[in-house]
Amino acid sequence: MVAAYHKLSDYELILQCQDGLHPKKLLFAELVHRYQPYVEKALYHLAPHWPDRADLAQEVWIRVYGRIQRLREPIKFRGWLSRIISNLFYDELRKRKRAKPFCSLDITLHSPSPTERLMTQEFYDQFRSAVASLPEAFRTTIVMREIEDLSYEEIAELTGVSLGTVKSRVFRARRSIQGQLSSYLDD
Repeated sequence: MVAAYHKLSDYELILQCQDGLHPKKLLFAELVHRYQPYVEKALYHLAPHWPDRADLAQEVWIRVYGRIQRLREPIKFRGWLSRIISNLFYDELRKRKRAKPFCSLDITLHSPSPTERLMTQEFYDQFRSAVASLPEAFRTTIVMREIEDLSYEEIAELTGVSLGTVKSRVFRARRSIQGQLSSYLDD
């Protein structure tokens, strides 16, 4: 018998992934199929220059697989998935800060000068640090708004907070990031 998992709504699919009565691997494969583009887009926006984004995406799915039973509100799967993506990214960012930076010796004809490259890298390092320093609620909200391009209404629905709270968190997160990057933004 061939299961028609592709006909299930996202909500039904997640519930069946959680109940353990169905072949979880097939259900989970359908969930990955549906949400892989979303995961890849989010990781691309968080880490556009990381060559190992595919590994990060795989780690996202490993975490989802191991924790899907703990998802209390399957209707909020996308927001929960976003938090996993964000948390994994920031975990990886912290690891990389401790590791010795890699410097490529490949230079193409159209490469920026070493000074420009250093300034750009320094800005992005400071930007990532500024975002990482935000309280988790602000960090998740700003990533959903600015990186995942979700509307304020979608964020409110996914996170379970009021529209006003979402707007306030985005405003305060932007203000904090701008304050931390003021030396770059003034130039």
